[in-house]
Amino acid sequence: MDQLDKLETSVRLSVRNPLSESTSVFGRGVADLCLGVRTHGSLNAAAKHMGMAYSKAWRIIKDTEAALDVQLLNRDGAHGSELTEEGGRILDTYIAINNRLQAEAQQLFAELTS
Repeated sequence: MDQLDKLETSVRLSVRNPLSESTSVFGRGVADLCLGVRTHGSLNAAAKHMGMAYSKAWRIIKDTEAALDVQLLNRDGAHGSELTEEGGRILDTYIAINNRLQAEAQQLFAELTS
């Protein structure tokens, strides 16, 4: 077995607003928070599941929403949160692109190192 056969690639995808001066992007961490909201029904539960303070999760979401100029979550106080239509579309698109990029990168790595 070739030593390189056991290696795998990792591509980092982000979605950004080129018109924003902010450096905040929709990347893996924001995607994980949004998936957590979809799964657990609240940002607080998503943050806890990730081992993150709610205040940090809230700041990340707010900064990303401001940078993208897109509301990701509908918040209903004590009743939790849900993804907005746009938030769900960004998340689903991010996941689809990320999965394709990861698979393509791994295939290219295998081709180019063999």
